[in-house]
Amino acid sequence: MTPKHPIDSLTTLTDLVLPSETNPLNNLFGGELLARMDRAASIAARRHSRRIVVTASVNHVAFNRSIPLGSVVTIEAKVSRAFTSSMEIFLDVWIEDRESGNKTKANEAIYTFVAVDETGNPVAVPPLEPQTEEEHSRFDAALRRKQLSLVLAGKMNPHDATELKALFM
Repeated sequence: MTPKHPIDSLTTLTDLVLPSETNPLNNLFGGELLARMDRAASIAARRHSRRIVVTASVNHVAFNRSIPLGSVVTIEAKVSRAFTSSMEIFLDVWIEDRESGNKTKANEAIYTFVAVDETGNPVAVPPLEPQTEEEHSRFDAALRRKQLSLVLAGKMNPHDATELKALFM
């Protein structure tokens, strides 16, 4: 399979926070943000694999800043690493200042998607070739995150998690 670059999967979703999407403090519901991130990640995974994709896990979510009513929210998602049939998607969430137009990073997340055929069986995805320094960093860290997940699930012997062990040696 021909390798792809993270930029090939870049997905940008921009939307406004409406009153029906907020909590009693007039901030965006966390669940609403999770749904928006899931949609963006799904599109990025599909762009990379050109297959049907399903959410396998939400690996990490950081709600670092609240997102107030009326905010313009931009979610940027792109594949950070491709494995056999799964893809890690890294998401950055930005809030746009109403007056200046400056963007501030509010949140981030990491999702995992699996490419499947029409019957739901996993299928191979193209490899990923990172290009920028940030893409290389996220690419390398994705393998450590995957190994940690497999070790914690009992699907990998800790002695075999070479990338993860390298952090502690």
